Amino acid sequence: MSISVSTPPSVAFLNGQFSAENVIKKVTRSGDLRGVFHDGDSWQAISPETPIYEVEMLRSPQGEGELYAGVTHLQPGRVGDEFYMTRGHFHQRREQGEVYFGLKGAGLLLLQDEKGDARLERVSPGSVHIIPGFSAHRLINTGNEILSALAVWPSIAGHDYASLTQGFALRVVERGGKVQVREVQNG
Repeated sequence: MSISVSTPPSVAFLNGQFSAENVIKKVTRSGDLRGVFHDGDSWQAISPETPIYEVEMLRSPQGEGELYAGVTHLQPGRVGDEFYMTRGHFHQRREQGEVYFGLKGAGLLLLQDEKGDARLERVSPGSVHIIPGFSAHRLINTGNEILSALAVWPSIAGHDYASLTQGFALRVVERGGKVQVREVQNG
């Protein structure tokens, strides 16, 4: 009997780069993030072509029991006083969770349930974040270098951005050289 041994894709934990042939890349630019940042005037002052984050994802089968793996690379920077962040989302299938692993940089993971209760977790190299079902989530880069995080999630989870039209309950800003968290009053 002949047993074959294959080499699976790998990720370089120092920079978050995949080594695989089946990587899908998507860049999200400032112009794609209308309404995400609180200061609309500062957002409009940035070129809409400014890259804010890139997601690299392994091409994977879709369906019940299948998983996606991807790395988000979030640039350092601010729009006004608010740190660069990902759009953030719930899963279309709310019960589906996700796992993030901090690879590089420093930042925060913002988690919010459907009632609007929010909390933050520090993201750093080696950190592990269990994102429970029914939780919206967003990465925020509070550092001076790219923030990279590896994510694993069910391929059936989907993304629901529309449920966050009012945004998240917390904003992370820089004031006087320090990271500060503000509660957002909607309505």
